[in-house]
Amino acid sequence: MTLDTKTIQDVAQIDHLQVRFSTDNGDFDAVKDASLSIAPGEILALVGESGSGKSVTSKALLQMLPDSAIEAGTVLLRSGDKGLVDVHQLSANELRKMRGVDAAMVFQEPATALNPVYKVGWQIAEGLRAHPELCDGTKLTKDSARKKAIEILGKVGIPDPEVRVDYYPHQFSGGQKQRIVIAQALVLGAKLIIADEPTTALDVTVQAEILALLKDIRDEFNTAILLITHNMGVVADMADRVIVMNQGRIVESADVYELFKAPKDAYTQKLLAAVPKIAEETRRANTRKMPLLVAPDADARPEDIVVKAENMSVTYPAHGGSPAFQAVKDVSFEIRKGEVMGLVGESGSGKSTIGRAIMGLSPFSGKLEVYGDVLSEIPTKERRLLRQRIGYVFQDPYGSFNPLLTIGEAVAEPMIVAGPNSPSGFGVKKAKDALPRVAELLEMVHLPQSFATRYPHELSGGQRQRVGLARALALQPDFIIADEPTSALDVSVQAEVLKIFLELQDELQFACLFISHDLAVIDMVSDYITVLYKGQIVEKGTGGQILTAPKEAYTKKLLASLPIPDPVVQRGSN
Repeated sequence: MTLDTKTIQDVAQIDHLQVRFSTDNGDFDAVKDASLSIAPGEILALVGESGSGKSVTSKALLQMLPDSAIEAGTVLLRSGDKGLVDVHQLSANELRKMRGVDAAMVFQEPATALNPVYKVGWQIAEGLRAHPELCDGTKLTKDSARKKAIEILGKVGIPDPEVRVDYYPHQFSGGQKQRIVIAQALVLGAKLIIADEPTTALDVTVQAEILALLKDIRDEFNTAILLITHNMGVVADMADRVIVMNQGRIVESADVYELFKAPKDAYTQKLLAAVPKIAEETRRANTRKMPLLVAPDADARPEDIVVKAENMSVTYPAHGGSPAFQAVKDVSFEIRKGEVMGLVGESGSGKSTIGRAIMGLSPFSGKLEVYGDVLSEIPTKERRLLRQRIGYVFQDPYGSFNPLLTIGEAVAEPMIVAGPNSPSGFGVKKAKDALPRVAELLEMVHLPQSFATRYPHELSGGQRQRVGLARALALQPDFIIADEPTSALDVSVQAEVLKIFLELQDELQFACLFISHDLAVIDMVSDYITVLYKGQIVEKGTGGQILTAPKEAYTKKLLASLPIPDPVVQRGSN
């Protein structure tokens, strides 16, 4: 069915869309009466938390929903000179001809969007092979497809495209993989690009580069971009208009400046309030309820130092033809009692490797002391006892749990492993002996005791991360390593978890190594910040020193790349 809409210039329109999924537990309404439109050259941000319906809405445009989805409403997509076409009326073959040509998708996780066994040039040219009718009447040859792939790789900023066209996905960084996925979307000249959380998995500096690339594409080709995100800083940087979704419904739609200046809906207000900001009033030095056990400007006594590294390096040996790799190079730092040290840097900088070395899980050279003991000199048995005094909060709140254990069993696990003779005083012989402590820990992280009988899949991401924090505190350690504990969470859920973390740190006064690539989060939780770049410490100091007067070029680049959740400030700084 083709509608006569010559006066309408929108590249896509959705009118009263309803999407319902049939599940074993009954029907679930994922999208409820959603309507939107997007014009050529416009960047429309579709904002909401996980489960809000934003990705389902976008996939309806290309009819990419699973068979269990039941749709109602109208979905129109502009198809060349045919005008706006109702995609619900198209056959599978007609849809295939539109996908990639009239609208294309950029997925959230580039590593899974690319096939690991094919060269990237072959994958970019795949769209050309699927649409030979677009080759201007000339036969598509292997050579011409390769030339087109090289051209597109150059457009998206891949260096040496003539050489790297023959590389495999694993030979590219995360940001370069995302550029290649964008190249796939560009190869057929799509007038609408649906970018589904295109920067969520990327570091802030790489994120800035990808966002700049998308804006360049819009400016050069007048491409419409439907940007799906939960990052309000990205919205402030990119969007012309914003649509906010909550529980399947559109709750607010406005110009980006209007929405940030005067949000009308309570949910939008909550989203904006939850965004961590680099600001004096939220800086940890100004929000502490308890003073630091050791003054920042005082010389610490040996007994006040929890972790001390001197000229520590970590080198991974050569393996499978790959040369040896030095992940951490000659770093020195100390973490004092009751102090949170924020360790910030991009992926591959060595942050997590330092955490693993402190746990005794990565071999290192140099000197590393934990609780005054030189780690390399501690016998294996004593090292196991030392680990009982360190809690660890993992990045992935789902993958860090055994799906076969209940929440209560997972929280009790460190106590059972420690055993009844544990120096902590919290070790137990059997899970049932840990029940009172489990109930106490769940209460500490603001979860009901009834959650002890649930399984990980029955909890939300934020609830699972709270359980992860409870488990890390099970033996009441004096030191915790928190490795990107909120990077996988929505902004309002992240705010809740950080609030609980800060409450517990004030109450229990544990020292902490808090690892993150988000400077705003680091500023909120840290007494002291250490900046890591390519395995080396390039700068360290208090939040006020690092974030208001950075000295090193890399720190300045990190700050400049951080999207500010205010379009006036953000665009004024570009």
